Amino acid sequence: MTIDNIEPADFMEKLERGELRESLFIDVREPSEWEYYHMEEAELIPMNTIPDKLDELPKDRPLYVVCAHGVRSMHVCYYLKQHGFEQVVNIEGGMAALAQLTGFQYD
Repeated sequence: MTIDNIEPADFMEKLERGELRESLFIDVREPSEWEYYHMEEAELIPMNTIPDKLDELPKDRPLYVVCAHGVRSMHVCYYLKQHGFEQVVNIEGGMAALAQLTGFQYD
């Protein structure tokens, strides 16, 4: 099973151009990480709550998944794929990489 990945700069470019309006941008970090830094376009769904949220997630829209550095989000992408979600994309480098693009020193 393969997971699609997107480079942070490519993700930000798509976001800025409005190409992700039909997508769901999921942040799988913990609430304390979210409070430290997050993007307004993201929806917080901590990794450990994903199994309980499967019925609420759309299978007909692309899901872009982010965590702090890209490891947890990759695991979530595999989990979602195993549960019938076909359009899942891992954001490489995670929120740390996205934050760096906006000038925020994440860690």
